[in-house]
Amino acid sequence: MHIPSRAARVLAVAALPLALAACGSSGSSGSSDSSGSKADSASSASPSKDPNAGLLTGTRLKKTLAPASLFPKGFVAVPDGASDSGDQFLEPKGGSTAKPDCTKLETTGWMSVTGAAGGVSYAQDDYMNKSKTAEIAEEVDEFSGSGATTALKDLRTVPAACAAFTDTEEHARVKAVGHTTAGLGDEAYTITLTSGVWDNGTTLLAAREGTAVVTVMSTAGSDNGAATAKKIAEASLASLKKTS
Repeated sequence: MHIPSRAARVLAVAALPLALAACGSSGSSGSSDSSGSKADSASSASPSKDPNAGLLTGTRLKKTLAPASLFPKGFVAVPDGASDSGDQFLEPKGGSTAKPDCTKLETTGWMSVTGAAGGVSYAQDDYMNKSKTAEIAEEVDEFSGSGATTALKDLRTVPAACAAFTDTEEHARVKAVGHTTAGLGDEAYTITLTSGVWDNGTTLLAAREGTAVVTVMSTAGSDNGAATAKKIAEASLASLKKTS
């Protein structure tokens, strides 16, 4: 659903809008007593709990993204790089137990590498320097239930599964190393991608704040993008705390 990095830039937003359930009525050929009984039974049934109650929509999540002023000098927004799920919640995508497609770590939607069920709302944007040699992308997703915790748990399994893989653009051998990151949100995890062929590596940072997960992809800076990724994540996490 996002813009590939290090490759031809194609926006592929594949978010499915939440189908609104309509309550239809059907006629009955039974007696009035039978109809009344059914009506009484229906009225006494307790309403189902909304799994998205209290979660932020994409419209509200958009306001929690780090502002353009926090990005390094010379970085500008990528055309068509910003999107969100609007005011409706999405139908969560089903999870997958298939072997991870490690090349997804090269995209701004890199969290999809886990195959876990997706969030119910999101907002994202993407920035590049003028020479198009460095990129920073950020996203915030809301999950229903324990989805956010599960997303971070699944992410921790990725470095072992993708310890070494071949990238899609330069066919370079890429090394992935992950570690728990302290001091960000309720929990955070970072994956660093490096290759002897690349001029600089990539930092992929995911931080959970309650039911929301902030993800940042950065190749900016001589530290594999680590400092800028942390700076953008911190700003978004702070906004989430104020908004929630």
